Amino acid sequence: MAGPLNVRVVSPEKTIFEGEASAVVAPAWDGLVGILPGHAPMLALVGAGELSIEQPRGGSHIYHVAGGVLKVEKDQVTLLTEYAGKEPPAEIPSDAIVFAEEDEA
Repeated sequence: MAGPLNVRVVSPEKTIFEGEASAVVAPAWDGLVGILPGHAPMLALVGAGELSIEQPRGGSHIYHVAGGVLKVEKDQVTLLTEYAGKEPPAEIPSDAIVFAEEDEA
C-alpha cells in the first residue's frame, strides 16, 4: 500500500494547510483533478473552485481557491494559489476569470 500524500497549500498571506492526505481533489482551470498516492508528476494551472483534502484517518478539509499553480511529484502536492480560504473569494483573480469566460463561450 502506498503511503500518504504530503500536501502544502500556500497563499500570498500564509500557509493554509500543511500535512498528510489520502487524496486531493483540486480545481484545475480546465476541470477537477484527483490526486492519489503514486500519482504521476504533474503541473496544472489552478482555476477557481473547491479544494478537498481527504485525511488518512477519515474526514476532510475543504477550502476555496482561485488562481495559481499545482505541482505533484513523488507524493508531494504543492498548491500555490492567489486566494485560499473557507469562503469563496469576493473577487476572483484575473487569470481564473479568463479561463472561466472561455468555458462559457
